[in-house]
Amino acid sequence: MAFRLLVLLPLALLGTGATAWGVLAIRYSDIESDGVRLALAVAFAVFGLVAVGAFLHPRTRWWAAASFVVGFGLVLAWWSGIPPSNDRDWAPEYAVVPRATVDGDLVTLHDVRNFDYRTETDFTPRYEERRCDLRRLESLDLVASYWMGEAIAHVMLSFGFGGEDFVAVSVETRRERTEGYSTIAGFFKRYELFYVVADERDLIRLRTNYRENPPEDVYVYRTNAPPERIRRVFLDYVREINSLAEEPRWYNTLTTNCTTAIVTHLRVNPGAAPMSWKVLLSGYAPRYAWERGALDTRLSFEELEKRSRVNEAARAADRAPDFSRRIRVGLPVPLPRTRSPWRNRVLGQGIRPQAGSVLAKE
Repeated sequence: MAFRLLVLLPLALLGTGATAWGVLAIRYSDIESDGVRLALAVAFAVFGLVAVGAFLHPRTRWWAAASFVVGFGLVLAWWSGIPPSNDRDWAPEYAVVPRATVDGDLVTLHDVRNFDYRTETDFTPRYEERRCDLRRLESLDLVASYWMGEAIAHVMLSFGFGGEDFVAVSVETRRERTEGYSTIAGFFKRYELFYVVADERDLIRLRTNYRENPPEDVYVYRTNAPPERIRRVFLDYVREINSLAEEPRWYNTLTTNCTTAIVTHLRVNPGAAPMSWKVLLSGYAPRYAWERGALDTRLSFEELEKRSRVNEAARAADRAPDFSRRIRVGLPVPLPRTRSPWRNRVLGQGIRPQAGSVLAKE
């Protein structure tokens, strides 16, 4: 009897978990009628719980198991076949898909977002064309915006050309006009994946100057990535931007989000940082970058974080054409990158390597 319970109970728990997944998949699906989605979700919940209960009874065990496998298989097959789309009634900030054309060292970004905001929800849409010379691509900055504690942040990358022109890219959910954001819905094919390619006066100023409910704290971290590595990452972003314009993909709260996308793009370079729980808990991504030696390790992370907050500078700069330059005044600039991801951290903290060590040989 004890052995039978040890086998049956885990299977029953597995069936309960699968039922919960099926209920949420139906509830957050693309079925237009909210009433129909709710009714189908309730019906599947009842079906799943009855099947799990019958599975625990010896007389109905195999019938219940077979019924549940068929029922859950049908839901899974239907859900797996839901296609993403570029043709929906999108919210205005996601209405235009960016594209890029590459001609040697020149990359032309089409439909770069640069909205004129009056409030977070009251704005005049404006799109621009940017010609980017890869020979002038020299900096990569990590931007993190916090609104609900230290564990969760929205993370973006900003590419700097000649110290004057900056293009920021934010990986986001592409929401329809009537949709809000839900973390749970993001697990269940509710949102398409969207790359916002924008001027920093749009992406950063929106968060520092206009978002109030809740307010956001924005940090800009200068990295020490060398130009050749930045170039590879930028071109990989360009490739993905064009790919999404042709073939949309689903956003996923866990696997395909603002931080996991960055890690994926960084992997075009050899020796890129591996996946970490500090990436999945996106608020810790800047600390992870500091630990990997990508930020200014001459400072403690706490001091670096304090000096990298740009809210006050962004409010003062506001609509200034040199907004990006102004918010970077006084930001810590790290030492140039070396072959070892730990060298900058060790030397920056005043620790001299011992004679004969790996660090001493570099």
